[in-house]
Amino acid sequence: MPLTRDFKETIQARVRRDAAFRKELLRVSVECFVLGDIETGKAVLRDYINATIGFAALAEATNHSSKSLMRMLGPSGNPQARNLFEIVEYLQRKEKVHFKVIASIRRSLAQARNGAGRPVDEVFDALQRQHT
Repeated sequence: MPLTRDFKETIQARVRRDAAFRKELLRVSVECFVLGDIETGKAVLRDYINATIGFAALAEATNHSSKSLMRMLGPSGNPQARNLFEIVEYLQRKEKVHFKVIASIRRSLAQARNGAGRPVDEVFDALQRQHT
């Protein structure tokens, strides 16, 4: 289901005023990629970029055209790992965060049985409860 304009504007406003929410949105995007939910990871990363630096500034920082970045992270985009990691690395530096991937056999087995981890809606709901 496509997101409504009001929802996207709400996310953008929240990202601008709440640094913890902004960092969590970036973390959720990375977690989705790691768990193999590429479509959700791209969608969340697009929302993060649109609400923060924008594609023009990201293009300048990564030496990719903004159109190429938008296509890459679009619904039918298929970014190469090198490009995706370059984007995430830049955004981590800009946000002053550093994510680490820590393998947990118990957690991985549970996630495999239950799908691919927590749905993004559940994460957004948890974030909303924490910050309201």
